[in-house]
Amino acid sequence: MTLRTTPPFRADHVGSFLRPKFLLEAREQKAKGEITVEQLRKVEDKAITEIVRFQEDVGLQSITDGEFRRTYFHVDFLEQIGGVKSDIPVTIVKPDGTQELAPPVMRVVDKVRHVKDIQLADFQYLKSQITPGRGSVAKVTIPSPTMLHFRGGRAGISKEHYPELEPTFYDDVAQAYGDELRSLAAAGCTYVQMDDTNLAYLCDEKMREAARQRGDDPNELPHRYAKFINKVVAQKPAGMTLAMHLCRGNFKSTHAASGNYEPVAEALLSEMNLDAYFLEYDDDRSGDFRPLRFLPKGKIVVLGLVTTKFGAMESKDDLKRRIDEAAQYAPLEQLCLSPQCGFSSTVHGNDIAVEAQRAKLRLVIETAQEVWGKA
Repeated sequence: MTLRTTPPFRADHVGSFLRPKFLLEAREQKAKGEITVEQLRKVEDKAITEIVRFQEDVGLQSITDGEFRRTYFHVDFLEQIGGVKSDIPVTIVKPDGTQELAPPVMRVVDKVRHVKDIQLADFQYLKSQITPGRGSVAKVTIPSPTMLHFRGGRAGISKEHYPELEPTFYDDVAQAYGDELRSLAAAGCTYVQMDDTNLAYLCDEKMREAARQRGDDPNELPHRYAKFINKVVAQKPAGMTLAMHLCRGNFKSTHAASGNYEPVAEALLSEMNLDAYFLEYDDDRSGDFRPLRFLPKGKIVVLGLVTTKFGAMESKDDLKRRIDEAAQYAPLEQLCLSPQCGFSSTVHGNDIAVEAQRAKLRLVIETAQEVWGKA
């Protein structure tokens, strides 16, 4: 069994980490106008330096900035694309009286275009903090371009600027993403992960019905999104690994969708020209591994078998058994291991202890070494 010297690695992770208290306090100060953007960035720099050391100490090869500069995994990026606006988040009161913050809905109000390098400065700082010579790779996480379509559907995209979505809207978004990837590649970035909730949501019948109500066909959407993603992949710079992470919701340890990958598996694995996929498989909501039969040669699936939602630890034996089950449908050589999601997809964080992050990641690394061998 060969070891992997390029991403994704046999032991990998999705990217976000719990924000340290001093960073959360600084964000509150910035919101109150007590400190400047520049002062907040210095605090973020300190927190990112510490989380880079944490990842290196744990033994990870892919290193992120923990998404410490973001409030939401998607909004902070997407609203910096020209032509995109986000609605103000609202608080939803559930039937049981509990409250939940609904993330902003992205709206396209003008022609979509790349007006600035969104992640460049953040990547440059991250890369500068990684210890040279240890073989680590800086990973940048960005939201999937499908996030500009699924939640709002046709109604969320300006009919004035896009009377028809095909092909102009998809071409414009792909061009904006291509410009962003090229700016990152020019700075030395070789690993980008696109985070996507929409394809996972299309595995859930409630979400599929919601798509129908918006005027979309949930059976057609995965194939349309495959063509959409491929427009981005076609602009991917040489030498860059482009992966996708599918998420069923990760807000404060809750989830938004359930369902087997079967409704999207062929479009996702066979039709998209991506290099790798991070798939959530931490509980029964994800179904079985049969959809992996669509994985072609040359692509990698990173099995998200370790939950980031709760602190209870999985056992190595159970993880190895599940990897064996997955290997019945896709070659072991094309599989890797990771947590199912990040530890903090939004600034609010999951209901898990800081110390549990280390334990979960060490479990992933040790299990991967026992399955695939040590580096």
